[in-house]
Amino acid sequence: MIVLKFGGTSVGDAAAIRRTAAIVASRRERHPIVVVSALAGVTDALIALGEQAARGQMIGALHAVQALRERHLAEAESLLGARDATDLCEELSAFCDELAQLAEALCTVGVATPRSQDAIASFGEQMSSMMCVAGFRQAGLPACHVEARDVIITDDAFTRAEPKPDAIAEACRAWLLPTVNSGGIPVLGGFIGSVAGSRITTTIGRGGSDYSASLIGAAVRADGIEIWTDVDGILTADPRIVPEARVLDRIGFDEASELASFGAKVLHPSTIAPAIRLGIPVFVLNSRRPEGGGTTITFDAPRRPVTGIAGRADVTIIRVGSPRMLMTDGFLRSLFEVFARHRTAVDVVATSEISVSVTIDGGANLTALLPDLRELGDVAIEQHQGVVAVVGAELSHGGHAMSKALAALGDVRVNMLSLSATGINLTMVVNADQVTPAVRRLHEAFFGRPEGSAA
Repeated sequence: MIVLKFGGTSVGDAAAIRRTAAIVASRRERHPIVVVSALAGVTDALIALGEQAARGQMIGALHAVQALRERHLAEAESLLGARDATDLCEELSAFCDELAQLAEALCTVGVATPRSQDAIASFGEQMSSMMCVAGFRQAGLPACHVEARDVIITDDAFTRAEPKPDAIAEACRAWLLPTVNSGGIPVLGGFIGSVAGSRITTTIGRGGSDYSASLIGAAVRADGIEIWTDVDGILTADPRIVPEARVLDRIGFDEASELASFGAKVLHPSTIAPAIRLGIPVFVLNSRRPEGGGTTITFDAPRRPVTGIAGRADVTIIRVGSPRMLMTDGFLRSLFEVFARHRTAVDVVATSEISVSVTIDGGANLTALLPDLRELGDVAIEQHQGVVAVVGAELSHGGHAMSKALAALGDVRVNMLSLSATGINLTMVVNADQVTPAVRRLHEAFFGRPEGSAA
């Protein structure tokens, strides 16, 4: 049994859904379970629509609903033909009617709560999964739609809900395995779930369709999890920054996790955590070139000093200084309890005798964090930062790779520096506008210049 996850570009239009159906057909003997994202760009449009409605911009919100209706109906007719698409178009229109009603309610209330944001954001996966089922059936596959909210059970932390693995495993036994065992192919949307004991919609964060696939793969003890996207696999760097970046045939679970966490766009950072626990291999493949080898994420990958370079901007440094308290028992615990209480992830940590520096994504939680942090000491904020990570299973062996990384940066100012506890990730915090040149310099240092480039 395998789990196949198709991203937004892999189900973005009728032609993409046909390609996806062919890929599923080629895996039919391996008893696939299929997880799909919303059509490319739809989730962003839904979130913007909800924000418009909450601001009272009802006409704009309804125009956005109509645009989504027209796009989905046009692709449905292109996929099935106008005559055969009647039932599917009626279902899609019903979804859009419900979406319009929700937008009107938001306009009346005048505020978008996390719960309402999840409700709106869920429509993309609901509609795309229905379209994929119809397309698969037309291709002769015994596809069966499964409601994702019956399977992905979570807590009630809306917009970033925490899945409950035991409940998900039980739900898979009830909703997925009977279909698979009878020869059918279950198809469900990723990213969305429901609060345990209810049908209240939740989402598990942007990029969460990958995570859904991994959770399901772990729950059913799959032989493999295939992540189908629009690139050839995991690369040595982001190809939008480094066009000559190379595809990695095999990569370790730990390395893939680090690259995803620090900016690699192919995987959601949490994607492979459930797979790691059970040793389930994860394959990253290109739905436009299914004949390609892609990347295999596994425990027995080659161990290299440097496997890849990742970087991202929109990072904030928070420095907390307290000569009186830093060396006292419990200070660090109290500090990190503040971040835990506000559900804010910390990426990079550096300490001295009188201060602690950490990085967080963006700065959306600063208003809530600062009052609690100031109770512990003086707080300084540095925004418009970025992180650059050099990742390799043997990065810290001998120190040569780390010294080479620092030398490659040249005159790029490093505001924080941290080596992960496992020694496979050297993270440097730089000014946001220096992320791109830093990634390029590091990639050239470790992987060389492309043939024919200027000296």
